[in-house]
Amino acid sequence: MKYRIVGEPLPVAICELEKGEKMFSEVGGRTWVKGPINTETKGGGLGKMMGRMVSGESLFLSYYEAQGPVEIAFASSFPGSIRAYELQAGQSLICQKRAFLGATESVKLEIHMQKKLGAGLVGGEGFILQKITGPGIAFVEIDGHAVDYELQSGEELVCDTGIMAVMDSTCSLEVVSVKGLKNKLLGGEGFFDTVIKGPGTVTLQSITITGLAGVLAPFVAK
Repeated sequence: MKYRIVGEPLPVAICELEKGEKMFSEVGGRTWVKGPINTETKGGGLGKMMGRMVSGESLFLSYYEAQGPVEIAFASSFPGSIRAYELQAGQSLICQKRAFLGATESVKLEIHMQKKLGAGLVGGEGFILQKITGPGIAFVEIDGHAVDYELQSGEELVCDTGIMAVMDSTCSLEVVSVKGLKNKLLGGEGFFDTVIKGPGTVTLQSITITGLAGVLAPFVAK
C-alpha cells in the first residue's frame, strides 16, 4: 500500500490500494474514496465490542476491500497532524482513544486500561486508551503541534492531562494528584498531572479539543 499525508494544519491521509488490499477504521472513519471498494461493518466478536462500548467508542469497525485500484482518504477532525506508523510484528503503540484514524487489515486495535482506575477516571486522560499492534501501517491523529521525547529507562515526563498523544508500549503512564492544596486551588494547572515513565518515545500534543472548548466556553455562553 502506498500513502501520502497532505494538507496540514487540517491534514488527510490518502491511501492507494491495489485490488484485494484491505484497511479498517472506526465506523464512519473514511472521508472519501475514489475507485471500486467494498465496505463492511463488523463487530469483531462480543468481547471486543464490549471493550469498545466501555471505552466510549462505536461498537463496530468499518472494513474496506479494494475491488480494483482505489484511493481512500482519512481526514483529521481537528487542526494538527497525521502520522503514519509502520509497525513491525508485535510492535505496539499506546494512544488516546480518539487518535486512531485507520490501519491496514493486519494491524490489531484493542483497548488499553490504565492500572490505576480511579485516577484515570478523574484525571482527564480517561482510564482507557487504545493499543495498536503490528505488523502493518496505522494512521494516528495528533491535535495541535506534536513534540517528541525519547525517554531513558526510569526517566519521567510530567505533563497536563490529555496532552499525551502517542507513546511506545514500553512506556508507562500514571495520572497523579498535584501535591499541596494551594497548588491545586491557586496553581492554575488543575488537580491532576500525567506522569509518563520510559524507556521509549512519547509524542505530546500542544492542545486538546477539550482544552480548546474550555477556553471558548465563556464566549459561547455570551
